[in-house]
Amino acid sequence: MKINEIPSTLTSGSKRKRRGRGAGSGLGKTAGRGVKGQKSRSGVSINGFEGGQMPLYRRLPKRGFKNKFKKKVQTINFNTLNSIIIKYGINSTNITESELFDKKIFNKSKGSLKLLNLGELKDVINIEISFASKTAIDTIEKLGGKIKLLSN
Repeated sequence: MKINEIPSTLTSGSKRKRRGRGAGSGLGKTAGRGVKGQKSRSGVSINGFEGGQMPLYRRLPKRGFKNKFKKKVQTINFNTLNSIIIKYGINSTNITESELFDKKIFNKSKGSLKLLNLGELKDVINIEISFASKTAIDTIEKLGGKIKLLSN
């Protein structure tokens, strides 16, 4: 076998249509586009046009509302806090939200953090965080820790 006898893996096997190459090709002159009109021109596609039928995007009802002023908030709980302290060796006496973002534990673009009362705390912690539930604040203060809420 010679190098010119090796079949190409790039082509799918069927030949592509060579448009506009004479009347004998069957796709000469107008190249299968018909005569005149918007669709015969190059660079034109009529998106959403369904031949005069009411288009799908107009047949379906409008739904919902997207609030562009909504605050992005990620939730964090006592179970995740315990595992973060162990895994990343963070000092439990002083945990800050900015430290969690700097160490790339949480992604800042996904929003600020809210502490929820889920799980149990193993250590006394002092934490600075944007939001916290009332029960989470009570739980931290009962154990002798401090929580400081950042103003956003």
